[in-house]
Formats: sequence, structure tokens, C-alpha cells
Amino acid sequence: MRRVRKSFGAHQVLRDVSLAVPAGTVTVLLGPSGSGKSTLLRCVNHLETIDGGRILVDGDLIGYRQSGAKTHEMSPRQIARQRRSIGMVFQRFNLFPHMTALENVCEAPIGVAGRSRATARQRARDLLDRVGLADFADHYPAQLSGGQQQRVAIARALAMDPKLMLFDEPTSALDPELVGDVLDVMRGLADDGMTMIVVTHEIGFARGVADQVAFMDGGVIVEAGPAGDVIDRPQRQRTRNFLESVR
Repeated sequence: MRRVRKSFGAHQVLRDVSLAVPAGTVTVLLGPSGSGKSTLLRCVNHLETIDGGRILVDGDLIGYRQSGAKTHEMSPRQIARQRRSIGMVFQRFNLFPHMTALENVCEAPIGVAGRSRATARQRARDLLDRVGLADFADHYPAQLSGGQQQRVAIARALAMDPKLMLFDEPTSALDPELVGDVLDVMRGLADDGMTMIVVTHEIGFARGVADQVAFMDGGVIVEAGPAGDVIDRPQRQRTRNFLESVR
């Protein structure tokens, strides 16, 4: 992310935000509501257009093509093709209610990537097993707890074999006793070397899993660095105040 800017009307949400996320690492975005964290995350896969700056994933400019000194927004089809390599998990699970867990996970590989039904279904079963839901493949979302639905959503995002995973407060809509199972799945992904950007208020997860933490406020990155440094030894008073309020 290089000097990313984004406004909604007269309100500037992102102000020249720059951040590098090395491959195979976990970056956690911390900050109060309205600080720009979720907007920044949505800009990474072009769910929100940017007003200035650049975002590159694995060297590819996201959402735009370069033509001389100018950039032009890609077509919806080209943008959709780029999104195949960027998985995203939202606060709400957004599962198809009329499909089983298995069908939710294998829908995109079949309908978007053109994989055979047999291949996609086997991969979906493997992923449901990975998130601890092998016995719930034939359950519909209404038959699953919030934590189980979120784990299905993670499996669904992984089904397209993304090179980058984005998590937008994946546990904020869950009852406290359901949070642990989702975080355990995310820890497993981190251990496997998945590149991840996570918006969360789970400070313990950030300290134990993140390679770097960026604290945002007012549309800028106030402080960024190794997780232990930012969380346990913050240099900015604004960062210290926030961490004291959420601990």
C-alpha cells in the first residue's frame, strides 16, 4: 500500500496510508471504530475504489492498469479475476442460506474457477476438516452456531487457494465462548505461512500471532512495527491510550 487515499464525500477516511506486508506474514490492524481499518482492508481487493496511491499484491497493481503516466480502472471481469487470489472473511458470515456447508465451500471453485464438481467437493471436504467441521458438511447455515458459520466462511475463502487472506473483525459478531475456535483456525493458517491482514480487537491474538501490528487513528497509521513492540512498548501516547482502553 503506497500513499493510499480514500474519501466518502467531504470525509477523508484514509490519508496517505503506506504499509508493506511481507509474504508469509501476519499483519494486524488495530484502532478505534472509524479509524479507517476496514476501509483500508476493502481497498486491498477493490471492494472500495481508492482516490489516490497504489495497492499491489504480489507485484500486481490492484483494480487498475497502467497506461503511460495514467492509470485506468479495470473492467469488472478483470477485477473479479484479481479477487480470486485474495480471500476475504467478513464480520457477518454471508453464507448462502439455501446451501449446505459443503455446497457453500465448493460453489466458487465450480462456478468461478471452473473446477470439476468431484474435485471441488473433495477439496471442500478437506477444508471443512481443516477448520474442524468435517461432521457438519451437510448442515445448513441455520443449523450451525455463529462460530461454525464463520469457520465455514474461512473454508470458503480458502477454497480458491488465495495468496492473501483478509479478515475484517471476524470474531466481533460472535458470542465470547465461540471466539476461540475461530482464532484457532486463524492461528493454524498463520503457522502454515498464509499471508494475512487482520482487523481485530483481539489483543492476545495480535501479540501471539502477528508479525507486525499497525495502529490506525483518523485515517493514518499512527504507529507500526513488530507486534511485541507496538502492543507492549508503544511509542505514541495515542497508541498507549487505545491499548489501555481495550485491555
